[in-house]
Amino acid sequence: MSVRVYVPRDTTALSLGADAVATRLAREAAARGLELTLVRNGSRGLAWLEPLVEVETANGRVAYGPVTPGDVPALLDAGLLEGRDTHPLALGPTEAIPFLARQQRLTFARIGITEALSIDDYRAHDGFRGLETALTRAPQAIVEEVKASGLRGRGGAAFPTGIKWQTVLDTPADQKYIVCNADEGDSGTFADRLVMECDPYLLIEGMAIAGLAVGATQGYIYLRSEYPLAHEVLATAIARAAAAGYLGDDIRGSGRAFHLEVRLGAGAYICGEETSLLESLEGKRGLVRFKPPLPAIEGLFGRPTVVNNVLSLAAVPFILAEGAEAYADHGMGRSRGTLALQLAGNVKRGGLVELAFGTTLRTLMEEFGGGTASGRPLRAVQVGGPLCAYLPASQWDLPLDYETFAGVGAGVGHGGVVMFDDSVDMAEQARFSMEFCKVESCGKCTPCRIGSTRGVEVIDRIRAGENREANLELLGELCETMVDGSLCAMGGMTPFPVQSALTHFPDDFRRPADGD
Repeated sequence: MSVRVYVPRDTTALSLGADAVATRLAREAAARGLELTLVRNGSRGLAWLEPLVEVETANGRVAYGPVTPGDVPALLDAGLLEGRDTHPLALGPTEAIPFLARQQRLTFARIGITEALSIDDYRAHDGFRGLETALTRAPQAIVEEVKASGLRGRGGAAFPTGIKWQTVLDTPADQKYIVCNADEGDSGTFADRLVMECDPYLLIEGMAIAGLAVGATQGYIYLRSEYPLAHEVLATAIARAAAAGYLGDDIRGSGRAFHLEVRLGAGAYICGEETSLLESLEGKRGLVRFKPPLPAIEGLFGRPTVVNNVLSLAAVPFILAEGAEAYADHGMGRSRGTLALQLAGNVKRGGLVELAFGTTLRTLMEEFGGGTASGRPLRAVQVGGPLCAYLPASQWDLPLDYETFAGVGAGVGHGGVVMFDDSVDMAEQARFSMEFCKVESCGKCTPCRIGSTRGVEVIDRIRAGENREANLELLGELCETMVDGSLCAMGGMTPFPVQSALTHFPDDFRRPADGD
């Protein structure tokens, strides 16, 4: 009897040798006369254990990791195919691994469990239930369900998703669009990629539901060009979904249409901003548009357009399948549902953690992350990407919640959590923030274009000890100008990490830079 063995095929696992592990497993099994069926599943998101090999047993899947090709013979000798726990890499039942067992996975319930491109596997694990429900409802009823769930944008602005959809629904037009912002460029983020590589039909389903909700018949996934595997997986998944009747002119015989295409991004961070993204999607240079008009009224090609992040759209199938209340029961205050937190940087156990809003950074970094990879004390953490604040230890017990974080000048953003130990130079991190803006600014507005350039220069003078107090004051004024005068969040938020570093780590600005 053939044993099913799972070896993940996402970018992280592949970069750590998953293909070589799969090849060695097949070769060794054949040489020993053992029958096994290799399944290339998606990752569970436990990055520090990749490649994570799982074996299907009568009592569920058993995990081993991180596995190298050289480990395979000894694993087979130790009873890998029987799920035995006698090898040092044996982790026991996968679902019981503490990092995974303590999570509340709604959006990521299927990743690592299903074969990414199998529609049958997706359907067997409740896939397309949300779309089937949406096909029985009027557009307004779908929008009301999303409103009631409390779902907010997971791309940074945290705008209520249902309100955005309502605006598009209420705006008459001969053509409307659904645009998925998959230009995942924030530091420490990879949740979008995991959705697209490990559970692509989830995103397809969410976008189709959005199309039904607002009367849009065409969708585009604006995909980060640095994600070639996601591009390959999405292209195949879209073709298979269309062949199965989940996309096209007549979705599942309903008479309602939705078409979907993937378009590669321009390789610019600014194209993660929704209006710059739309400019790029239209074939133009990625420059920020003035608002109003809002994209929901005049978006892609001047038509009403829903622009949502991958994680926002990926949350929608659960809401339609299980009901708004089931989603809203998770979270706190106005932050409902779950948040995909991505542990990165100097962390012992990096990976994806999906939890209800309300957990603390300390819990996340210590209980899930296990502290720093270096073993040195934690000193700072940046949550939400390169435009968000650096948080000191005094703020690690705050609940992860949009309003709570906004109250201390921080942001949740896309959920990236980048950790730093006590060797970090926070003045250097502040400089990085300004230089990042200098490089990535679209150049349309002066505060962002010129302010970031001057910001780098001022920080360099501070670190060189030139008129330090005067330049610290000048840096503060420059930050205020960028916040108040920039056209979009690129320039308006770049000062946040700088200001937080100045506030919480002032001593770093009063000592010479390394090498001085």
